[in-house]
Amino acid sequence: MYVARWNGAVIAQSDKTIEIEGNQYFPFDSVSTEYLVDSDTTTTCSWKGLANYYSLNVGGSVNTDAVWVYRDPKDAAREITNYVAFWRGVEVTTA
Repeated sequence: MYVARWNGAVIAQSDKTIEIEGNQYFPFDSVSTEYLVDSDTTTTCSWKGLANYYSLNVGGSVNTDAVWVYRDPKDAAREITNYVAFWRGVEVTTA
């Protein structure tokens, strides 16, 4: 099982993550959505497609664009549709 933590809070935990390019992608239903804040930020990966971002808000501290998701990835990355990954100080460890 993998756990994502930031600012003392468990943001996500799952035993059904998918590892791609060194990142653990968590099923969206494993995320504590009360910490997510919508963001207008997007980026494009040449083989995965368009990524949308969320910021984290934990205890009033904000981590801007620390979470990304591929809602409609290219065919090569279909397995991570609606899976999220983390960066910017979010610690992902095994439980």
